[in-house]
Amino acid sequence: MTQRMESGFRVSRRHARRAFTIIEVMIVIAIILALSGLVGFALLGQSAKAKKGIAETQIRLIKGGIKAFYIDFSRFPTEDEGLAVLWNKTLIESEEDQALWTKYLESPVPVDPWGSAWGYRAESENREGEYDLWSYGPDKQDGTDDDINAFAAEDADAEGGLSGGLPPPPPSGG
Repeated sequence: MTQRMESGFRVSRRHARRAFTIIEVMIVIAIILALSGLVGFALLGQSAKAKKGIAETQIRLIKGGIKAFYIDFSRFPTEDEGLAVLWNKTLIESEEDQALWTKYLESPVPVDPWGSAWGYRAESENREGEYDLWSYGPDKQDGTDDDINAFAAEDADAEGGLSGGLPPPPPSGG
């Protein structure tokens, strides 16, 4: 009989050893939370980097549309027309010019990846014979380090950057 009791004791002891204690469960949860926090932090950094890359790509696309518009009309879009004229021909007042118009951007890009409207100025304040195109970046404030300027790479590296120069305007008159 003592053997039965001992074997019964051993059986119940085995069942008790198979279960996790609350401390072991809490340690596992803490490890999982720590790992997910590290992964989440890494993904947030990648998300910010990705949005900046998207903004730079969109600026290149917009610049390509502006170049094509310039080739067709020998001028940049006016500030009244804005960038929307690249995908909406009704913004051009002249019916004659509307007949020349083609879709310069396949899909509208009215805002940057952070939800702000693109900055556009038909006459550049810094580059003669050019235009200004920019995004205020994630902080949505002008003049901060995270602003993305369409010509910043060209200004830093005269060999190219985000685009190339435009041909000079044709002589007026005629």
